[in-house]
Amino acid sequence: MQNFIFYKNTKISFSVKGKGASIILLHGFLENSTMWDSVADSLSKSNRVICIDLLGHGKTECLGYVHTMEIMAEAVAAVLAHLKIRKSVFVGHSLGGYVALAFAEKNPDNIKGLCLMNSTTRADDAIRVDLRTRAIEAVKTNYKTLVKLSIENLFRPKNRTLFKDEIKLIKAEALKTPLQGYIAAQEGMKIRNDREVLLHFSPYKKMLILGRKDPVLDYKDLLDQVKNTEVEVVEFPDGHMSHIENKEELIITLKQFVK
Repeated sequence: MQNFIFYKNTKISFSVKGKGASIILLHGFLENSTMWDSVADSLSKSNRVICIDLLGHGKTECLGYVHTMEIMAEAVAAVLAHLKIRKSVFVGHSLGGYVALAFAEKNPDNIKGLCLMNSTTRADDAIRVDLRTRAIEAVKTNYKTLVKLSIENLFRPKNRTLFKDEIKLIKAEALKTPLQGYIAAQEGMKIRNDREVLLHFSPYKKMLILGRKDPVLDYKDLLDQVKNTEVEVVEFPDGHMSHIENKEELIITLKQFVK
């Protein structure tokens, strides 16, 4: 069941399931809280699981034309304040990881654990910024095609046939994202800060879940970020969509992390 609060006159959508220690699940770009359905069902048997639609995604409205990671994190904080949650474990997929990092930077005392799933602490390099800029221009005239292609390209090539039914459903959810939400998130990701320092000096437990064949993130670059840290690294053999490509293994991993 979806719940709503208003933050800066903007409707923020979230769901709460289960009882116990709080776990915050943050989805990726062009996704929404439904991506966590299987994970939330499993984790909520012994925890309180909160899934939040980020700004411009799912049933959450847009807040302006640039959704910075900081603004998204403030909206997340508003939901947690409404629920009177002080300390929790965060799991962020891709964009959700960037938002979780922004939240952790501002609210370190509210973090019990931080799991970055198919995500990175580093800011966009010039090549990635250029790709986002081009995508923003292209999406204005060919939204449907670009969104569908973007989803397809998140999977390891050999998995695009194996998970064709799941990909079809993900595309349908992605197309519910309004054009303003697409552009605002891309603009926000282009200017996000580098937060690698959090992996080295933050006191809470941390985990990095990565796919060896991730088409979006560089495998070696991710390993370099956690060098000489106490971050637990979990490697899956597939792409950017671990909750689909490695669902069972992911659920086991997250259960162990949130204990």
